[in-house]
Amino acid sequence: MTMHTYLACDLGAESGRVMRGTLTDGTLVMDEIHRFPTGGIAIGDSLRWDLPRILDELRCGIRKAAAHGAIDGISTDSWGVDYVLLNTLDPVLSLPYHYRDKRNDTAFQRVFLLAPRDLIYRETGIQSMGFNTLFQLQWDVSRRPGLVALADRFLLIADWCNWAFSGVGVAEESLASTGQLYSPHTRQWSSEIIRRVGLPERLFPQVVPSGTVLGPALSELGAGNAQVIATCSHDTGAAVAAVPAEGEGWAYLSCGTWSLLGVETPEPICTAEALAENYTNELGLGGGIRFLKNIVGLWIVQECRRAWQVAGQELSYDDLTRLASEAKPLVSLIDPTDPRFAAPGDMPQKIAAFCRETKQPVPDGVGATVRCALESLALTYRRSLDTLERLTGQKLHNLHIVGGGSKNRLLMQMAADATGRSVMAGPVEATAIGNLLIQGMALGHIKDHAELRRIVRASFPVETFHGHDRAAWDAAAHRLGR
Repeated sequence: MTMHTYLACDLGAESGRVMRGTLTDGTLVMDEIHRFPTGGIAIGDSLRWDLPRILDELRCGIRKAAAHGAIDGISTDSWGVDYVLLNTLDPVLSLPYHYRDKRNDTAFQRVFLLAPRDLIYRETGIQSMGFNTLFQLQWDVSRRPGLVALADRFLLIADWCNWAFSGVGVAEESLASTGQLYSPHTRQWSSEIIRRVGLPERLFPQVVPSGTVLGPALSELGAGNAQVIATCSHDTGAAVAAVPAEGEGWAYLSCGTWSLLGVETPEPICTAEALAENYTNELGLGGGIRFLKNIVGLWIVQECRRAWQVAGQELSYDDLTRLASEAKPLVSLIDPTDPRFAAPGDMPQKIAAFCRETKQPVPDGVGATVRCALESLALTYRRSLDTLERLTGQKLHNLHIVGGGSKNRLLMQMAADATGRSVMAGPVEATAIGNLLIQGMALGHIKDHAELRRIVRASFPVETFHGHDRAAWDAAAHRLGR
């Protein structure tokens, strides 16, 4: 019996954890070693990531795991776009900004004065969102030139953690491709965009493919002979790598704070129609393209829950789902792509305001509000899948939903009902699974991506949902313009 052990340092917007994966004869078993909160911290009028504390928490988890046996590999994945400025003397010149910091509101339009939106899209294939690395870096160059002058490079969050563990500071391709500065055509940083928006070329690190072995873990980590690996450093890249699909005719949805819905394609799609629909081209395992749509996801429900907590209502996510299931279906609908729903704030009031503006009934109570949010997400998935079929020429019969949102059986059934496709829900821990198994590929323990996905299918359950009530959902889609 051959056994290998890997650690996934998995960082999310609300929490981080160290997950241990043990691969034995084609089956992966996981357990959580350490979990901790990650959320942004307010400093003055800015929102930052407390990166030193996050690093200490990851080290704590790694040491816990090392105390119980040998480790073959370690890798970090995280959200995209946010970064650390550093030089050879100072590993953190300034605490990194959170992608929801308000500075991004002012940087967005300035960049388009320097480089036209259509040119940026042709070069990078990335959906324009105000928090992308492109806009954040341009803000730093124009508003914090003294700090930028001290930096000799930037590293995105997961890449910075891998550097802290190995001493090798490079950019992993799937993470680099998210920030609107990387070309999916040339597979390198876009010199055209860098030049046009006035960014110093010295800041841009070497880019390496997904699944690159960086080298042995630094001795201070206490991880023995473990190798540090740049798997898919972007959490969605890792999750998509672990989608347990086979054959053709399927799309994926990484469902959590964000809903990222797309397909795998061999080449980027940077057409005028793709730009108009705001689809994005990110790199994945093996250099393929993740052609996808970023949709505000369960963030809407998370912000509702936060508002109700402030008002004194303590409700678990299970409570919210139960109350939503008891509410009357398809009464009021919102457009989750409306910019108001991406910003923090009193989300129940934002939903009520949208319904008033569109002459719909205002949701009456917690259950009706959550049901409105979930049904609206499901209808947005429907429109996104239909658009994907048009843009790619693929016929999509199945939707694989992975991530924490796949535990919400009510949303899974809504997605099947709204889209008219079969929904395969699971695995929940797709990001950590992808991180762990790509380490196995990098170290030669797994042959290829096809074998990786066979291991996922053999190791984790998937529940299938089929649609019904098609006429009611068709009518709702017509009302919402979906």
